[in-house]
Amino acid sequence: MLSEENTLPNHNYEAKKILCLMVMEYKKIHACPNDCILYRKEFEFLKHSSKCGLSLYKFKQKDNDNIEDMEKHGSPLKVVWHLPIIPRMKCLFANPKDAKNIR
Repeated sequence: MLSEENTLPNHNYEAKKILCLMVMEYKKIHACPNDCILYRKEFEFLKHSSKCGLSLYKFKQKDNDNIEDMEKHGSPLKVVWHLPIIPRMKCLFANPKDAKNIR
């Protein structure tokens, strides 16, 4: 997909280092593993998907005795990074010379 000079970061830590240098904001949004909903706005407090019924959280124990505790303290199955466009545009147009070339 990319040429040899352009590579994607292998780890989240590397990606965060790049974003911090560019002063780029990002938001982490929990998502359903089947990509049917994002857990934000009206779906933010749901524990299961309203469309497919899958749980938001990973289960670490094999027995189902303590499911409520696992749901409250477990980690989400899928997290999506959202890069808002407005701060990115502000960075691009901050320098007048660059803004002239972009236009």
